[in-house]
Amino acid sequence: MNRQRKADMMLVLATGFWGISNCLVAICLGDMQPLMLNAFRFLSAFLVLGTIFHKRVLHASRETLKYSVLVGLSLIAIYIGATYGILYTSVSNAGFIGAMTVIFTPLFEFVIYHKKPGKKLGFALVLCLIGMAMLTLNEALRPALGDIICLLVPVFYAIDLMITERAVAKPEVDPLALGVCQTVVVGVVMLVLSFLLETPSLPGSPKVWAAALFLGIFCSGICFIIQSVEQQFTTASHASLIFTLEPVFSAIFAYFLLSERLTVRGYLGAALMLISLFIMELELPALRKKDEDAHDDI
Repeated sequence: MNRQRKADMMLVLATGFWGISNCLVAICLGDMQPLMLNAFRFLSAFLVLGTIFHKRVLHASRETLKYSVLVGLSLIAIYIGATYGILYTSVSNAGFIGAMTVIFTPLFEFVIYHKKPGKKLGFALVLCLIGMAMLTLNEALRPALGDIICLLVPVFYAIDLMITERAVAKPEVDPLALGVCQTVVVGVVMLVLSFLLETPSLPGSPKVWAAALFLGIFCSGICFIIQSVEQQFTTASHASLIFTLEPVFSAIFAYFLLSERLTVRGYLGAALMLISLFIMELELPALRKKDEDAHDDI
């Protein structure tokens, strides 16, 4: 197994944690307000990871700290959009819209870096979009207020992936320290906003405490370290395609935790999304030849 495949597997693991996060956020919002919930999850992540990796954090370079702020600002927009969005739309719609990162990432790369997507990526994107639509969109296809708010997630996640990709390519940036430091940036800003705009409160029951701590330690801290470290070995577009599995994981966890059920169309959509990932992972001669021919023509 080559290094990129290992990186992809770790990113799939992170996507699984993010998949359960929508269910846990819905549970926590019964007791906590959105900004305070985000402050709690990111500050708890920093306290745990900062303690474990304190030497790496204390010796982080100026470049690492600079990118931690940039990534952190992107994450603030992402999590404001995700948390407030879930208040006004369904968990499945939020999962679909968040997974649209796979569209915005290559689009932004084309506009900013003039990086033309390959044929294989394009085919996988089309298949993935069909699958996501089948999995999560309702018959009316009418966007709710929460759907519009959730658009912040894919837009700024694409920006986050591109910034992270550029950051970890620099030898002076420590990817692990980057993953830890960005959590404190998000946590502090969210806490300040919470005191300005909300009446902050801690979880009010053992169930919400458990959900909030899992969100902080696993869905925030560990996952962003995985992203920062493993994205050295894959591309932003490839990572964004893997992250489209998030609504699949969301649907699975919602089945067990929230008793939600998918329709037959939903299961077919989930299957198409998995196939799109396999297309990116497997070496398909026909698509690879088209990519090589296109590259030769440039």
